[in-house]
Amino acid sequence: MDATDGAIHLIHLGGTPGNSDNSVSVRVLGRSQPGILTGHDFLDCEIVIVTEFADACFAETLLPEDLTDWEDALATLETGRSAVWLDSGRTTSMTFEVDETGRFRVSVHDGPSSGVTVTVPLPALPPTWAGEQRDLLARVREAYPREVVETSLGVYEWRRDGDA
Repeated sequence: MDATDGAIHLIHLGGTPGNSDNSVSVRVLGRSQPGILTGHDFLDCEIVIVTEFADACFAETLLPEDLTDWEDALATLETGRSAVWLDSGRTTSMTFEVDETGRFRVSVHDGPSSGVTVTVPLPALPPTWAGEQRDLLARVREAYPREVVETSLGVYEWRRDGDA
């Protein structure tokens, strides 16, 4: 968690905060509609881009399946291939490109709102980057477990112990 505001990083790629390296982060701020059955498991977050010359922040709401999609994108990135995350058209999308040297370039496209695309080349990532991202994902899932289950199309209930 970020000690200053309670946010949890879901993604953090790039330099350490406070230096001049470029970075791209997704910070989970909390549940979107805590206590409301149909929106309780949605997570408010922000996509944060930090560069030497400009910073940007895009507000988003993640669905539970977006976390699974990030896990799948991570698996693709670990093989050295590029991946796209949040490409449903309802949110800002993120494209992670890997060049022949293994360096990342991340493009964030705010299609639904402003139409702006920001592309950020990242400094060389440590060999442990994928494990670090999986650890961040696990922390988010631990802090915000799924607590709602869809029992049939459009019918939701609070998850009981033993629900899968």
